[in-house]
Order: sequence, then structure tokens, then C-alpha cells
Amino acid sequence: MNAGAEAHAYGASVDETSSAYDRARAQFERRVQNLLDKSVPHRVERWSGYALVAFLYLVRAYFLRGYYIVTYGLGIYNLNLLIGFLSPQRDPESLRAGGDDADGPSLPTRNEQEFKPFVRRLPEFKFWWMSLKSIGTAFVMTFLPMFDIPVFWPILLMYFIMLFFMTMKQQVKHMIKHKYVPFTTGKPKFAAGAPGAGPGGLKNND
Repeated sequence: MNAGAEAHAYGASVDETSSAYDRARAQFERRVQNLLDKSVPHRVERWSGYALVAFLYLVRAYFLRGYYIVTYGLGIYNLNLLIGFLSPQRDPESLRAGGDDADGPSLPTRNEQEFKPFVRRLPEFKFWWMSLKSIGTAFVMTFLPMFDIPVFWPILLMYFIMLFFMTMKQQVKHMIKHKYVPFTTGKPKFAAGAPGAGPGGLKNND
């Protein structure tokens, strides 16, 4: 029996021994993953849906007048996601410490250097999906009274604002120090026949 036949036999045995719940869950996960794969190129639609879900949560939190701990935790979690989204995959300090032989991409420091797109520590799609799941989880938690812990919400709000500005201040300092921008929009693109166009035939759209 070859490897393909063995894998098929193993899958069949798993299907036979698994419960109806496991089979239904596996089928649901496959469908969700299929929808996620199809949604990858539709960035505008994805973020529009995200904005709608976030707005619905804010409306619910406003009218509930409670669950401040849930909202605070949601804000802290998404702040961490945002920092990962704005940070390079590899720390520039560790790359420069390794010298010219350091492994991995580096950020160009002069216009003459080859353009290298910004590689995020947390990719855009993962940022969107993880943040969307966190909002959905928080939304479900607002239906459970055990999470409605009484707190003085102005203190939480002030602490979150201070934490946000301090974190973003450090992030901006890191960008200025290592001379990078966490976005690739507006980078040079050249088209065939354009002055200075390379072999790839891209055009400068700036």
C-alpha cells in the first residue's frame, strides 16, 4: 500500500470513529477557512465589515453602561496588535548589530539602494482577523453578567489614553531612529518606456 492509500485509509478511519460533532466542527472550520482565503484580496470590504462590527460593539457598550473591564481589555489587546502591525518583522537594531552578513532583509537608508518593501511583524490579514475575533469575543462577553465587574470607568479611560500615547510615542521614536515607514504606499513604480524604467517596466506613480 502506497502513502496516498495509507493516508486515505487513515482519513476514512478517523471519519468512521469520530463523532457527529467532530465531523460537523471540521466541516464548519473548512468552510470558514475557505471564506477567509477568498476574502484575502478584498481588503476594502474586509475593513468595512470590521468597522461595522466595531461600531455595533461600541453602540452596545454605550447603551449597556457597563462591562468596562471587557472594553478595556479589548482596547489593550488591540493596542498590542497595532504595535505588531506597525513594527518590522526583524528588529533593525539586531540586524545592524549583525553587520553586513546579518540574515534577513534590511531597510534601505539611501535612495540609490534597492527598494525593499516593509515586512510587518504582524501581517495585515492576521491583524484584521485577530482584531475582528477579539471584538466578537468581547461582544459575546457582554451577554454574560459575570464579566460586568463594577469599576470607576474614568480611571480606566485615562489609563488607556496615557498608555496609548506613551506606546505610540515610543513607536514613533523607533521609526525615526531607524528611518523606516510602516507603509509601502507611494513607493516608486515604473512602467515600460518611462524615463529611468528598469527591465521590469514599472512606472513612478508618485
